[in-house]
Amino acid sequence: MLLLLVVHQVWWTNREARAGAQEAVRSLVREWEDPDGGAPSPEGPGEQARPELPGDLPEDLPGGPPEQTAPGGRAAPRPHPVGKAPQPPDAPRWDQAYAVLRIPGLGVVAPVARGVAKRGVLDKGYVGHYPGTALPGRAGNVALAGHRNTHGEPFRRLDRLGRGDEVVVETRDAVHTYVVSGGVPQTSARDVGVIAPVPRSAVHPGRGFSEPGHYLTLTTCTPEFTSTHRLVIWATLARTTPK
Repeated sequence: MLLLLVVHQVWWTNREARAGAQEAVRSLVREWEDPDGGAPSPEGPGEQARPELPGDLPEDLPGGPPEQTAPGGRAAPRPHPVGKAPQPPDAPRWDQAYAVLRIPGLGVVAPVARGVAKRGVLDKGYVGHYPGTALPGRAGNVALAGHRNTHGEPFRRLDRLGRGDEVVVETRDAVHTYVVSGGVPQTSARDVGVIAPVPRSAVHPGRGFSEPGHYLTLTTCTPEFTSTHRLVIWATLARTTPK
C-alpha cells in the first residue's frame, strides 16, 4: 500500500500535472497568436479569499518581517506582507495562467498563474506568482514559486542554475529575459526578505541586493522531498522584447 502511494505521488501526479501544464501553455500561445482569441483578463482579483501559500515562504512573521538595512545603515522600508499588498490594476485573475516561464538550460516550459495556492496553481504543475510582487518586466521583484518534487515539479533542477543562465518570462505583449545573478542555496522557510521589492535575505544578510531594480526571484523547497528549507535563485532583467 505504501509503495502504491509513493507511485501515485511521484509518478501519477507528475504525469497528470505536466499534461495539464503543457496544454495550458499551448492554449496561451494560441490566444496570443489569435488577436480575437481573448487573453486572460487584465482585471485585478478584487476582494477574494487570500490564497493558501505554497509552503515556500510564510505569509507573516511574528511582529512583521525582519528589519532590512539599506546602504549607510539606514533602515529600509518594510515590504508588504506576502498576500496582503494591493494588486496592480492590470493584474491577471487568481489561478489563471497568463504567462509562460522558460528556463532553456533546464528544459523548463511552464505556465505562470497569479497566486500560490497549492490546489489552484502549484499542484497543477504551474509556477505561482506571489501576490503583491511585481509583474514581469516591471520595476521591483517578480517572485515565483514552484514544486521541486511531485505535481509536475517544474523547479526540480533549480539548483543547477548558475550565474549567466537565462530565465525567460513570456507574456501576451512581450518577452522578458532575465539573467541569473546569484541566490541562496538554503534558507529558512520564514525568510520573507528574499521576495521583497529589493530582495535580500534576512537570514543571510550578505546575500541580496541593496538598490531598486528589475528583479526575478524563483523559490522552491530544499532539500529534495522535504519542505524544511528554501532554495532561492535571483535574476535581473537583461532585456524586454516587445511582440
